[in-house]
Amino acid sequence: MNSLYHENFMAEALKEAKKAYKIGETPIGAVIVKDGVIISRGYNQKETRVDPTLHAEISAIKKACRKLETWRLNGCDMYVTLEPCVMCAGAIIHARLNRLFIGTMDPKAGAAGSVFDIFRENRLNHRVEVTYGILADECSELLKNFFRELRQKNR
Repeated sequence: MNSLYHENFMAEALKEAKKAYKIGETPIGAVIVKDGVIISRGYNQKETRVDPTLHAEISAIKKACRKLETWRLNGCDMYVTLEPCVMCAGAIIHARLNRLFIGTMDPKAGAAGSVFDIFRENRLNHRVEVTYGILADECSELLKNFFRELRQKNR
């Protein structure tokens, strides 16, 4: 599959991230794809819904599981705008996703190589193929703009 294929799905994850941005949430978005079709979408809602587990990835996983009527998301891929945290990396592995496509890295809390590398842990029973840097500049810029505006508001 060519890079345009993956960029199109990451662009959809960016649309989800922009939904989070509009409601004052950290702008992270995710989509889950099966057989070339988006089956679920998610964006951060932990502040607005007062739930620390409502990250984009968790929301997308829950919706995909309901849609497919199984917790096993074999044959599914996730596109997420920011490197997953430990909680989300664990959920991705437990949900049995095949591949993970990451927009930009998270040097403060990332669990796909930045701080931890959960996906390369050989003792776990499931492997997720990880690809980095899909629309990295766009994903990074959205987050930078959000935090710049947040700092200006809090002055």
